[in-house]
Amino acid sequence: MLNITKKTENGKLTLALEGRLDTVTAPELEKEVKESLDGVNELEMDCSKLDYISSAGLRVLLSAHKVMTSKGGMKVTHVNEIVAEVFDVTGFADILNIE
Repeated sequence: MLNITKKTENGKLTLALEGRLDTVTAPELEKEVKESLDGVNELEMDCSKLDYISSAGLRVLLSAHKVMTSKGGMKVTHVNEIVAEVFDVTGFADILNIE
């Protein structure tokens, strides 16, 4: 299960992710991102409560990152050890802007 909390402020969209970002929940995040990026010039993915991320979840983050590169950028924040390890092993730590 994945809970997505959305906050928009001055062209910055923050999506706080809670739970598991996997094959089942990735389409939900993908849909949310696609529907929410209009007029957004900065995207933040808050992963403070994200317990797990699969390759499907990584794909959604990568696709959001590509879209936001032309708009002003995306950052991934509050990454825990489990998620950070997945980013490191997959090389995503070098692609994404992680704070």
